[in-house]
Amino acid sequence: MNITNKTILITGGGSGIGFETAKLLSQKGNKVIITGRTEARLQKAAAQLNNVYAIATDVNSETDINNLIARIKEEFGSLDILINNAASAYTYKFGEAVNAYDKAADEIQTNYLSIIRLTEKLLPVLSQSIEAAIVNVSSIVAFVPGINLPTYAASKAALHSYTQALRYTLAKTSNIKVFELMPPLVNTEFSAEIGGANGIPPQVVAEGLIKGFEKDEYELHIGQTADLYKLFLSSPQEALNALNQDR
Repeated sequence: MNITNKTILITGGGSGIGFETAKLLSQKGNKVIITGRTEARLQKAAAQLNNVYAIATDVNSETDINNLIARIKEEFGSLDILINNAASAYTYKFGEAVNAYDKAADEIQTNYLSIIRLTEKLLPVLSQSIEAAIVNVSSIVAFVPGINLPTYAASKAALHSYTQALRYTLAKTSNIKVFELMPPLVNTEFSAEIGGANGIPPQVVAEGLIKGFEKDEYELHIGQTADLYKLFLSSPQEALNALNQDR
């Protein structure tokens, strides 16, 4: 897939994987729109890069999403690639008094339902592109749950299933390619609470996505995800034990 001279939207683009992806894609001559809830963070991120535009947006707000789409149409005229990267995560273990329901509700809304809404609303725009793509950023825990992230893992498993169905459907009906980026633990501010300092750099994940675009590789197992997936195929229980052996 050609990834130059395109207009690209990245949710959660002000830091971490989203920022590093915006950086690499902007260097390839693309116009990149980054969104997030915090205006100051977005503007600071955009100021460090070329051809990157910040639009503060809460992906859980339908009003914000409608305003975002209206601005894309008015200010950019088109959209070629949507990267669904925004996410929410809580660390806890079942059995503790942690209000798991509310945490799960937020994770499912942000990591799954908001993606369905934004994707559906942007499909008519993306379908006008000669070569378009959707990227859903899921996780290693879409295959095997981490017991410290039980409902986050469930939300990413749901996203994985949705992405497969979306890819299968759009391959038959449109020119929109559907990618899934599946990183392991990544060293970002987002993952600091769950030991992110031990994770891979976010730029490695962004580089993996670029290679996936170039090779039309639709399910991208980055770093440890590749090995865990192989183990999962041979023994789901061993994979579960391996991911959670120190927890």
